[in-house]
Amino acid sequence: MSKRDYYEILGVPKGASEDEMKKAYRKLAFEFHPDRNQEPEAEQKFKEAAEAYDVLRDPDKRRRYDTFGHEGMNGGGGGFNSSEDIFGSFSDIFGEVFGFSTGSRGGGRRAQAGADLRYNLTITFRQAAKGDEVDLRIPLSVPCPDCKGSGAEPGSEMSDCRQCHGSGHVQQAQGFFRISVTCPSCHGRGKIITKFCTNCRGGGLVSQTRDLKVRIPAGVDDGSRLRLRGEGEPGVNGGPSGDLYVVISVEQDKTFDRQGQNLILRKEVTFVEASLGHKIEVPTLDDPITVDIPKGTQSGEVFQLRGLGMPHPGGGRKGDLLIEVKVLTPTGLSAKQEELLREFAKLEEDKPLKKAKNFFKKAKEKVMGE
Repeated sequence: MSKRDYYEILGVPKGASEDEMKKAYRKLAFEFHPDRNQEPEAEQKFKEAAEAYDVLRDPDKRRRYDTFGHEGMNGGGGGFNSSEDIFGSFSDIFGEVFGFSTGSRGGGRRAQAGADLRYNLTITFRQAAKGDEVDLRIPLSVPCPDCKGSGAEPGSEMSDCRQCHGSGHVQQAQGFFRISVTCPSCHGRGKIITKFCTNCRGGGLVSQTRDLKVRIPAGVDDGSRLRLRGEGEPGVNGGPSGDLYVVISVEQDKTFDRQGQNLILRKEVTFVEASLGHKIEVPTLDDPITVDIPKGTQSGEVFQLRGLGMPHPGGGRKGDLLIEVKVLTPTGLSAKQEELLREFAKLEEDKPLKKAKNFFKKAKEKVMGE
């Protein structure tokens, strides 16, 4: 009896993607699982679907099958002798379908990526503004140099696990289903340690510190994260190392407030300086500069100096420096000062002062986002 077309078995078109085929196979595996479906043909359909998926998920096998059909599978085709072989081969998929953490085929542990690490770094406002190179000392766990991560004392022998008989996985049932899962006794090793390593006490890992330098880009803000690839915990069984995430906290500055990439500076001027105009010196991230305060400046007005704010970490135009002026009302006046102010008020009655234009208020609302 001729074999059915693999695409027809899975119910997918010939150009189906890997995800489409995986989804179709999971659906069939759930439907025809021999512990769930007791119909006479269920187990055969279960194996048939596994064989089809085993061929089509492999790019080389799929290419040969698309070219030569089932004849192209001779000497290197699909097929499983038992349901246990299917469970072992597709343990990751059955774990997704039935909610198990499964072991790998043939025992032993799979390569696993190392854990990611987080390092909280506090920097000054000036470091954030200008950028800097900072030294870090990172604590991490590395494979024990004595036992090479096995956890066994060098020279000692390890015995086969009695529960899994050295395979690293066991059959576990839940309701109708039977699945291959990582052995809980040996954690997938297939071996039991008879004598623990004295250096790591059987854990296989030891604590170590690593010195690193990290470049802080100019303009970073509070809460920014820097990712250092491969600087996390080392992988297991040849897996890649994790990443290191440096989370930045920026200290507040005594001079400037920050709003995004804009800097806000508050300056006080006297009533007379605001009325007659005045030159004030203001600090910047670099050298101080002189700014003209025009006649009639009102309290709360904001002057915008473009490009004197914080740089953008990714490049581009810098933010602005916003100078908010606060006009001080005089207190503790002398008799002479009071006399002059009364005379000023009398003159104002004869020729009222023009009300200040609201241009700066509008500018402030626009710049400050109020």
